[in-house]
Amino acid sequence: MSIEDDVILLDRVPTIHLLGNAAIRMLAIGSEQQEFARGSVLFRAGDEADCGYVVQSGGFRVSFGDSARHDVTAGPGSLIGELALIVAMKRPATATALEYSSVIRLSRTLFQRVLENDPDAALRLRDDLANRAGQATSDIVLVGSRLNI
Repeated sequence: MSIEDDVILLDRVPTIHLLGNAAIRMLAIGSEQQEFARGSVLFRAGDEADCGYVVQSGGFRVSFGDSARHDVTAGPGSLIGELALIVAMKRPATATALEYSSVIRLSRTLFQRVLENDPDAALRLRDDLANRAGQATSDIVLVGSRLNI
């Protein structure tokens, strides 16, 4: 894929779209593409996480433990490992290719450099993350009240 194709794909990812065109272009130029055969592991639960992945083609099963009930399928345009773009952490899940798949790998170092060079983009991202954290907190309180905790 070309840089322009990568820019278009990255712009479709809600978290990355917030950053704006200049930041997205920097991410597209500094990213790397990786390909995976069906059954290949993108990462395993417990691995050190230093990047996020945007699925270009194919799909991945993201598994959070032994029960398949909580598995998530990530297809084209999905951002896998979003939090790893911001903080050092261990992967909470295992991601396995469901078919031949390709991803754009965004390193945390690149992502943070982009945010440092574009403070307005960093503020938009911070505000979005704060809104999502607030919504998650509200949801937890609501569920707790329904369970009479």
